[in-house]
Amino acid sequence: MKKTGKIIGAGIGLAAMTAAGAYFLYGEKNARNRDRVFSWALKMKGDVLEKMESMKTIDRDTYLRMVDKIAERYSKQDTIDASELRHLTVELKNAWAHIDKKLK
Repeated sequence: MKKTGKIIGAGIGLAAMTAAGAYFLYGEKNARNRDRVFSWALKMKGDVLEKMESMKTIDRDTYLRMVDKIAERYSKQDTIDASELRHLTVELKNAWAHIDKKLK
């Protein structure tokens, strides 16, 4: 029974990551901005997805704190425009509503 619970938990986590990845890359707002995606933005989204994968439970507050920590790390890089970083951070935070729907 314990093994089944782990398998189900892994499946739910994988579904959440897939939903988040699809939303980040193919969401409604991203259709017009895909051609402007910078390598750092894709890396940041990948970092968020990796961190989500390592989390045992995902809730809104934990997700928002995680996005803030990752954004703070990227803000220290000189090559990243602050306004673009803020925009991406807001976009990642707003993605929680979509991720939460997929989790339920």
